[in-house]
Amino acid sequence: MTQLEYARKGIITDKMKTAALAEGVDPEFIRAGIAAGNIIICHNNKHANGTPLAVGKGLRTKVNANIGSSADDLNFENELEKVRVAVASGADAIMDLSTGGPVDEIRRAVIAETSACIGTVPLYQAALDAVRKHKKAIVEMTVEDIFQGVIKHAEDGVDFITVHCGVTRSTVERMRKEGRIMDVVSRGGAFTIEWMAHNNAENPLYEHFDRLLEIVKAYDMTLSLGDGFRPGCLADATDRAQIHELILLGELTQRAQEYGVQVMIEGPGHMPLNQIEANILLQKRLCHGAPFYVLGPLVTDIAPGYDHITSAIGGTIAAAAGADFLCYVTPSEHLKLPSVEDVREGVMASRIAAHAADIVKGVKGAMEKDNEMARCRKKLDWEGQFALAIDPVKARRLREESGVADHGACTMCGEFCAYKVMDDATQREKANSANAA
Repeated sequence: MTQLEYARKGIITDKMKTAALAEGVDPEFIRAGIAAGNIIICHNNKHANGTPLAVGKGLRTKVNANIGSSADDLNFENELEKVRVAVASGADAIMDLSTGGPVDEIRRAVIAETSACIGTVPLYQAALDAVRKHKKAIVEMTVEDIFQGVIKHAEDGVDFITVHCGVTRSTVERMRKEGRIMDVVSRGGAFTIEWMAHNNAENPLYEHFDRLLEIVKAYDMTLSLGDGFRPGCLADATDRAQIHELILLGELTQRAQEYGVQVMIEGPGHMPLNQIEANILLQKRLCHGAPFYVLGPLVTDIAPGYDHITSAIGGTIAAAAGADFLCYVTPSEHLKLPSVEDVREGVMASRIAAHAADIVKGVKGAMEKDNEMARCRKKLDWEGQFALAIDPVKARRLREESGVADHGACTMCGEFCAYKVMDDATQREKANSANAA
């Protein structure tokens, strides 16, 4: 049985217990959330070295880091180093989006490298295999090629797969009639649309959704229903194509859950700040409360080199409104494949956004960390501050660069430090009171 089926029967599994311990909640809370469809546990039964990851309502907002080679950058070891840095920086999950080089070896090495949750997009695999093995164009891959890609990833132990099942001929038609500046920016969505156009056929992952569910259920993988029509710029946000796809994903969510398969929904994308909350509420309503996994959202299109910041702004608002899982964006977004340092910066930015949102959500322990940091700052307890910092390495380095790392206030205020001034004032008041008595 799957975790969803166990949960519906009132059975608390070892995976649920592991997830509950990590979240600091009662196992029954996890079980009830899974049964209701608003919590998932990402863990493929074949992922022997993997740790079950709970995502959803009432839990800490999770962060995913994308890695992966491209045809222009085939450095295998560099991608593994990105995995190590992402996990060390606090990423909860890794998505391997490799499209160049030895993609099978990279994926298996990533899975072996870490116990973190692993996600992939099997359509990339199918496209590459069709081109490499059969010397075909992407549009000539068969329906069987597509499903064999899913099976290959399932067998390797991938915990969740992104599948663009809502990219249908009817959704494409709506996009064409309404018009967009950037059309489709999802790679999987673009592959699917090109395949449908060439073959004059419906999306196989939509048309044969029951077969997909059968495969996924056998491994207890999680379906991450991808947003092929996510807006790639602010002007395209919340349009007919995006919402029509979301309606379809809601219907597919219901079918998957009835079959016993866990589901999360992927979301935008680029979006004006004032549309984010409404999009989160709409997704939760249409998709029956399923966990929401968002890329950003990026709140402006004109900050290349700083899109880890634009996405952290949008991610904070999205998560505070109810999004459950943030996919990081690095400073290299829209410019190049991210470096190892870009990965670290992207994870840290998303973790800040996630934590800020968790304070708003009232997630257990979130506000307590900030309160403790405030106490440490009041006491000029630098070691305590480093221990609580999201990025303790950077915090310590900056402190040491000041040249006064071993004592006293920071070099911003020095002897005029407000904490010191207030301490002196308090001591004087106490002394005056004692003398008066």
